[in-house]
Amino acid sequence: MSETVSALHFSKVVIVGVGLIGGSLALSLKRAGVVGTVVGVGRSAASLEKARALGVIDEAASLEDALRGASLVVLCAPVAQNFALLHALEPHLQPGTIVTDAGSTKSDVIMAAKTALGDKVAQFVPAHPIAGRELNGVEAALGDLYVGKKVVLCPLQENARADVAAVRAMWEAAGADCHVMSAVQHDAVFASVSHLPHVLSYALVAQVANAEDAALKLDFAGGGFRDFTRIAASSPEMWRDICIANKDALLGEISTYEAVLAHLKAQIKAGDGAALERLFTRASDTRQKWGAARAAANNVEP
Repeated sequence: MSETVSALHFSKVVIVGVGLIGGSLALSLKRAGVVGTVVGVGRSAASLEKARALGVIDEAASLEDALRGASLVVLCAPVAQNFALLHALEPHLQPGTIVTDAGSTKSDVIMAAKTALGDKVAQFVPAHPIAGRELNGVEAALGDLYVGKKVVLCPLQENARADVAAVRAMWEAAGADCHVMSAVQHDAVFASVSHLPHVLSYALVAQVANAEDAALKLDFAGGGFRDFTRIAASSPEMWRDICIANKDALLGEISTYEAVLAHLKAQIKAGDGAALERLFTRASDTRQKWGAARAAANNVEP
């Protein structure tokens, strides 16, 4: 690796998938002054031109051309595309170029990397920034999206320490706080606190939308519906891929949630107000404590 963490500077960073996540990373690195040239790679020439016009990237190129002399390649496309992308870049991956990703699932991308990259898998450092918005596309990119946010690194046994340190330093330059987990632990945690909430939010909106009086219900929907369903406006393609990629852990969480919901249903049917209040109180206390701790740590609203 040509760059050192003590004097962090990536001469050429390639962003594959210049949408909200990739675009925000590009803006963050530019703002931090740790990147020379940012090259965008993507499926849509129009989207890449928009990213260039907005100053998110400096130029657009094919994957093969972008990899020439690249210091770092960041895969920010939907997770189902990772194997094809890794397979496509492998013949052009030069020694010293670090590859990382920003996907919400890790076991699948690690398997894809080991299969597609072979002996070059040591150059791939898996990562996941815990940040986002309900808006999609490069127009939604923010230079401060990662400030105060967590990033999970899931290093491989094959990774060089210097490469892992460089990826960590890149995210820290973007303002993030990095943590290390195993891929299995990562996927279990985020099936519970990220993937399941998105599925539930999509499901509630779908239930209302399918009702005969959907328009009337939506007309009277208030803050509770708005807050609970905000994430249902997220990218359908991205969340489709996440659900499939992490299906085992997610299905386990759905089953557990179904059991809790069945318990609530039984209490409501029985008119057991005391039991409902006990469950609601415990949940309310947990949410308030979590919100207060989060607000104190990040200086945000609970």
